[in-house]
Amino acid sequence: MTIKSLLSTVSLALLVGGVSAAAQAQIAVGHLADYSGATSEVGQPYGQAVADTFAWINKNGGIGGKQVKLDTNDYGYQVPRAIALYKKWSGAEKVAAIMGWGTADTEALTGFVAQDKIPYISASYAAALTDPEGASGKAKPAPYNFFYGPSYSDAMRALVTWAAEDWKAKGKPGKPKFVHMGANHPYPNAPKAAGEALAAELGFEVLPAIVFALTPGDYSAQCLSLKSSGANYAYLGNTSGSNISVLKACKTAGVDVQFLGNVWGMDENAAKTAADAADGVVFPLRTAVIWGGNAPGMKTVQEISKMSDPTGKAYRAVHYIAGVCSGLYTKEALDWAAKNGGATGENVAKGFYQKKDWVPAGMEGVCNASTWTEKDHRGTLKVDLYRMKVAGATDGDLNDLMSKGTIKLEKVKTIDLPRKPEWLGW
Repeated sequence: MTIKSLLSTVSLALLVGGVSAAAQAQIAVGHLADYSGATSEVGQPYGQAVADTFAWINKNGGIGGKQVKLDTNDYGYQVPRAIALYKKWSGAEKVAAIMGWGTADTEALTGFVAQDKIPYISASYAAALTDPEGASGKAKPAPYNFFYGPSYSDAMRALVTWAAEDWKAKGKPGKPKFVHMGANHPYPNAPKAAGEALAAELGFEVLPAIVFALTPGDYSAQCLSLKSSGANYAYLGNTSGSNISVLKACKTAGVDVQFLGNVWGMDENAAKTAADAADGVVFPLRTAVIWGGNAPGMKTVQEISKMSDPTGKAYRAVHYIAGVCSGLYTKEALDWAAKNGGATGENVAKGFYQKKDWVPAGMEGVCNASTWTEKDHRGTLKVDLYRMKVAGATDGDLNDLMSKGTIKLEKVKTIDLPRKPEWLGW
């Protein structure tokens, strides 16, 4: 071997060694985001929150002195692309955790993440993801799936419970009529059976579902069907983009119904776009306060927000704050793992079981206390219901509209659901 080739070999070895050392000095986390697909109107603020949270974590020392390498990918709400990214993240340089997004892709990957022992902290709150052992027989075991907030099914149960009380309080005669509306897709369908079952149990007449796509469009026909059905309460199972189309079309059609929105179905941006058509929609919130709310933890949220908005002037919708909570729960699970054998997927999953009634440090009064156990991944059964209030024109800056009270989120009620074993997994 010549001196030149020997030096080249040594240089290559040093380079590879340097890359390997750099990789070891980082903790890899996958991040699946929808910035361009059918749910991007809510995927963007949530995904930005996850990115900002991990940037803030790195700025403040990382995890056990190691920086988090967050691999953010816009998969456009397409399951095949999510699966391709998962193959990358579960390969040679295996990630310690994945911050996931949609229901169809999360459910498609449930068996794989269990097999590969990679915690998958999704923005899908499908109840099928809450049964770690598959004990209910209603869903396959999901020991490595976690999410922050009530499940879609439990949120829908809370809405139906409130609707029954609302009907009684109004003193109206006869049985109230309830209808589920949404795309024929795993996400809006996830809570359908659970919600309809409780509605029937509470005395509702459950009407045939009305289908509308996940994307915005002309849903005049669906609104005319809703009007002729005589429904009193209509659950909107889609994200806000297509829900806005329905709300506007139904207002034009003169539909008199109490709309109930799922957790992704209504927010401040949706109210700005839908204007008075959004007035009165009742929907669940995952956090105890909205942007700028009076809570000690809001200071932390605002500092995290500055990672992508140094001016501090951007208004952050409810989904952004929920994304921060999700990221910080994951951060503390990673912290525990780093101190107890290393930030491997198996240890990170154990990290989620270490605390009871848990709020991440610095997030007091913002994130609702959560508890995950090895037998039950329903982090919380507390559901805070809010009513969207819109009074006046919604042109202009969202900060101004919120500060003036043109758009308001009004607390309706907190529903504390029982932890029924038979509700686990569906």
